[in-house]
Amino acid sequence: MHTTDYLKTILKELELGIEVISDKQVEELVTGILNANKIFVAGGGRSGLAAKSFAMRMMHVGLYPYVVGETITPNFEQDDMLLISSGSGETKNFISIAEKAQSIGGEVVALTTNVDSTIAQLADLVIKMPGSPKDQSTSNYQTIQPMGSLFEQSLLLFFDAVILRFMERKGLDSANMYGRHANLE
Repeated sequence: MHTTDYLKTILKELELGIEVISDKQVEELVTGILNANKIFVAGGGRSGLAAKSFAMRMMHVGLYPYVVGETITPNFEQDDMLLISSGSGETKNFISIAEKAQSIGGEVVALTTNVDSTIAQLADLVIKMPGSPKDQSTSNYQTIQPMGSLFEQSLLLFFDAVILRFMERKGLDSANMYGRHANLE
């Protein structure tokens, strides 16, 4: 296959995959973000990079997002929201973080392919994302992509769509956001 053939197949997988995402749950997420005091994101590896990109866009629309584990991340409080991106929903350190957030009384949102996972069970809101287990040898889900690529790509696109929906509800456009773009570059 040529690179363009791979790209076409990846785009088809992404297009088919979005069918598992619930518009109702997305609206609940956007409403939760609008009502949250601070928004925290957590994810490991490439899922974490997608979560960080979401935090960046949330800052651009005037929210107060933080990345769990960064040195400047403040304390989590009752009126805050924690979004955990974990394909398996079984990442040990994120289970502990979800438990801690629950004990404080904040809202926990799980973005996962596994709605029966430990993190999903701890969450107030679960958003099922497309993707397959990293070890595809035990899965019926078929993708040409390695490991968790489909989940991670879907997260990035999903987060951009959530920002667009947030912008729509708040009456924002790209010009509003540009004033918050980094200027020490």
